[in-house]
Amino acid sequence: MRRLFVALCLLAAPLWSVPALAQSRAQLGPLCTIDTTPADQQIDACNKIIALKVFKGEQLATVYFWRAVGWNKKGDYTKVIADATEALKLQPSQAVYNLRGSAYYDKGEYDIAIADFDDALKLGPPSGTIFHNRGNAYQGKKDYAKAIADFDAAIKADPRSAFSYQNRGNCKEALGDLDGALADINQAIRIDPSLSQPLVHRTTIWRAKGELDRAIADGSEAIRLAKDKPPVNIMTPPNSVLISAYTFRGLAYEAKGDYAHAKEDYKGALGVTASDAGSKSNQATAKVRLSLISDATVPTPRDAPTSTAQQTSKPAQQQASTPPAPSPTPAGPGRRMALIIGNGAYAHVKALPNPPNDARAVAKSLRDIGFTVSEGIDLDRAAMQKMTRDFLRDAARAQVAVVYYAGHGVQIDGRNYLIPIDVELKAGANMTEAMIDMDTIMAGLDDQVRTNILIFDACRNNPMAPQVASAGANRGIEGASGLAAPTSLGAGATLGAGTLIAFATAPGQVALDGEGANSPFSAALSRHIGTPGLEVQQMLTRVRAEVVSGTKNKQVPWSNSSLLGEVYLAEK
Repeated sequence: MRRLFVALCLLAAPLWSVPALAQSRAQLGPLCTIDTTPADQQIDACNKIIALKVFKGEQLATVYFWRAVGWNKKGDYTKVIADATEALKLQPSQAVYNLRGSAYYDKGEYDIAIADFDDALKLGPPSGTIFHNRGNAYQGKKDYAKAIADFDAAIKADPRSAFSYQNRGNCKEALGDLDGALADINQAIRIDPSLSQPLVHRTTIWRAKGELDRAIADGSEAIRLAKDKPPVNIMTPPNSVLISAYTFRGLAYEAKGDYAHAKEDYKGALGVTASDAGSKSNQATAKVRLSLISDATVPTPRDAPTSTAQQTSKPAQQQASTPPAPSPTPAGPGRRMALIIGNGAYAHVKALPNPPNDARAVAKSLRDIGFTVSEGIDLDRAAMQKMTRDFLRDAARAQVAVVYYAGHGVQIDGRNYLIPIDVELKAGANMTEAMIDMDTIMAGLDDQVRTNILIFDACRNNPMAPQVASAGANRGIEGASGLAAPTSLGAGATLGAGTLIAFATAPGQVALDGEGANSPFSAALSRHIGTPGLEVQQMLTRVRAEVVSGTKNKQVPWSNSSLLGEVYLAEK
């Protein structure tokens, strides 16, 4: 969870100096310009004042500002930005830049938010509130060094700033300093024990430390406080605290094997409306996790996933049987898991000879360095969905999770889909239901206590181009070459270990299947992925150089990372 909300520095312009508006002053002025006015009443009062067309300049800017505050209470950040922009045209001020920057932050547009906070600080004087909010935006970008520097400045300006201690602790947690994070979160709780937000964050720290009962206790108290004393800070997105508290307590229950309570928490997270980007991401995680554990019947202890030999010896249709229940026994520290799928024997689109070979080579390399590998070759939709969901379920107890897919992939309306071998698309059919949504995999892995490495050699061409074009004319579906760059590496929470996503070629480009037994990308990957002592991003740099050279610059692998330190798949 990356959220922090502090009191807004409010404008204090004299609005009601016009004698002719005595009646409006009495009825509308206070409703528009008091931050405790309910949102709808505040917006209505400000609307009526603007409609009078009497005020100009700084006074009109103040009315636009207060209407933006009303929209902010409702979580309508597009309207916050529009009204704040109008106010800035009339009279730039720290408060308006701060409000608009916070709205951009809530929309997940961190660079624009930082620019607004920079402008606010230029107007002076130095403000702990603005340092704090800019720290939030840097934290959203995963630039934790700059975020910590801003939170340091906020704490220096106001040593009683509980939220600044809280968010500095979040950054330390993201960097792996759990003890430093816990010290900061504890200080935030000491400053104001009535706040629910620090308890939500401490929930994730206890879970990262493996102290699940403490995590559940903190999550329970956070939910109680959020219900009994809902956050009144106008900068806090509606329902954001409850959504995060339910989601994080649910993850703790799931890690403990208490699936009944985990289900109820995920349902709780999904039962309220989300307005900000972080809450929507948390709900995406809750939705996937709820679906995964709802597949299971009575939980029974189970060891590692079915062995590769057992899985690949079964026909695809047999692999699609009812999924086993997840194990309630948490894995020991350092558990490393991999999901490897290679699809080539397509029945209704162009077959690919190499993905099965690619998957086997990568699976062997990972197995040789100690990964527990779930391997699937030429999977139909039922088998591919089952194997993916089984892996996501088991990954709740992993420290490192690797996903590798080779085969056809397609982007439709900017979302990426992996294609089972039995896909048959016809004009007017619901194409996306026949595929595996990459965003679902990412949401299922979005967590604070695991390193995620996702590698896709799935952009060899767009096999669905005729069907996509035909259906798009009627259904608004847009297909494009290659895969689309992900919009987020886990927007819902501060990823403690981080996520790395790698494509065989740049987003929107088409990779080569290769003339030998393997694709150029997977051949290089399988050679380097098990190299002892090679950090994962250095490994991908070697792969990139080899692919670029081998394809004579026709293919350039791409990656995007929020990893927070050096990650080694093989021992040094």
